[in-house]
Amino acid sequence: MLGRITATTDYAALAGADLIVEAVFEDPAVKADVARRAEEAAGPDCIFATNTSTLPITDLARASARPDQFIGIHFFSPVERMLLVEIIRGRQTGDRAVAKALDFVRQIRKTPIVVNDARFFYANRCIIPYLNEGIRMVGEGVEPALIENAARLVGMPLGPLQLVDETSIDLGVKIARATKAAMGDAYPDDAVDDVIFWLADQGRMGRKAAAGFYAYDEKGKRQGLWEGLAARYPAATDQPDLTEVQHRLLFAQVLEAVRAFEAGVLTDIREGDVAAILGWGFAPWSGGPFSWLDILGAGRAVEIAEGLAARHGPRFSPPDLLRKMAAEGGTFYAAYGDGRAAAA
Repeated sequence: MLGRITATTDYAALAGADLIVEAVFEDPAVKADVARRAEEAAGPDCIFATNTSTLPITDLARASARPDQFIGIHFFSPVERMLLVEIIRGRQTGDRAVAKALDFVRQIRKTPIVVNDARFFYANRCIIPYLNEGIRMVGEGVEPALIENAARLVGMPLGPLQLVDETSIDLGVKIARATKAAMGDAYPDDAVDDVIFWLADQGRMGRKAAAGFYAYDEKGKRQGLWEGLAARYPAATDQPDLTEVQHRLLFAQVLEAVRAFEAGVLTDIREGDVAAILGWGFAPWSGGPFSWLDILGAGRAVEIAEGLAARHGPRFSPPDLLRKMAAEGGTFYAAYGDGRAAAA
């Protein structure tokens, strides 16, 4: 396998490539420079893909001489184990680029989904609120062990704090800064930033630094939640019950999945459910966010979401599509299970 890899700093080595996947830092200026130089070296027929996890493809494509051949191919970490690949179509991305991306992903034996362009796309649009909700609860004084165990008991493979450690805290800081710069006064996650920026200032960058929400031994093995969290964010006297924590963690994800479908970012709820399970391990027993909402019932889902919104803020307000489903007594799979888009 290593014999098939050629490491080089010479862009000329890209000559004749039919597909290039860029995976440099989440910095638009760096990505623009790489795109221009790679396209020039590769030739006019090459499809150029960016592996960005958060930056809008349409914006990045402005650096391209051929935006119809510019596409997002988003891998999930760890790449060698994760089965899902998210293919993101920018506003100017052509059908040939989508077809080439689909062929490539299938050749490397991954499962592709195709989504339309928007900040965070589909998967990260859902998983980041899960991470943020866990971090926000730490800042509120919820016991970190309660947060982590609540997530695992409801079927998530990793609690939100462990998952942040695995993906790295400094990445979370970079995403937060980029998102705040883009959203300005509408940015909703200052309470989350208070926690992760403090951890970053302590040099606790996650598992790769053997220091994050968790403590690690000299071999990098997780030892348990870091005791220093309690000194900075002491546990509140009154702790929420298990179901309240689980509802916060699950509804942070499923409501965003519905919003993504409502907005046309996700165009097929079946792909949305598959992506949730393969991409970030959303409670596999549930069948995915849309299947779980159908199990729960739209009316009950609206009731729970409204209660969460009253107690914790408008991020839990039910989307119009979910309210409509509840009013009509319908289910997502009865209405959209044949692949129809929400706007159809």
